[in-house]
Amino acid sequence: MFIKKMIEIRIGTDSDRDDVRSVHLSAFPASERETVSTLAVALLSEDTKPETIPLVAETRDAVVGHIAFSPVTLDSNNSFLGYILAPLAVRPEHQKQGTGSQLVEDGIQRLSDIGVHTVFVYGDPKYYGRFGFSVDAAESYDPPYRLQYPFGWQAIALDKAMTEGTSGQIACVAALCDPVLW
Repeated sequence: MFIKKMIEIRIGTDSDRDDVRSVHLSAFPASERETVSTLAVALLSEDTKPETIPLVAETRDAVVGHIAFSPVTLDSNNSFLGYILAPLAVRPEHQKQGTGSQLVEDGIQRLSDIGVHTVFVYGDPKYYGRFGFSVDAAESYDPPYRLQYPFGWQAIALDKAMTEGTSGQIACVAALCDPVLW
């Protein structure tokens, strides 16, 4: 019999630093783990306006997953409210059980509730396409750096009326301003 684990999603705090670092170190290959875990920890305490939204997934008081949504700006529109999803990780022993999906869905709902216009992601189209992200929705927005895998630049419009006809260059928070991440 399959027993679904109870996962609680909550806002991550600076006190989650070690757990968040550990989640990313366990989930990413050796070539990426240090870079991604450093980014994840930096986003826990980076002072941004609007606020970065770090979420952790817990089961039995252990952090098993983490995701961060940080604000982006658009050079052509000061009233644009956008965020980028990065990074996302789930401990290997908790993968393929819906934890990553819960983190993404919870984050998108929180962003929708605060009136975010668009959410961006640079990742696997097969995975993120399930949540409504698409290459087409991102095509009029230039990423902050040249992409190693341009097909991974995607977006989801949470407020289509506010994003119609919008385009321009995206700028990210300081922690994401590293070409190695792109």
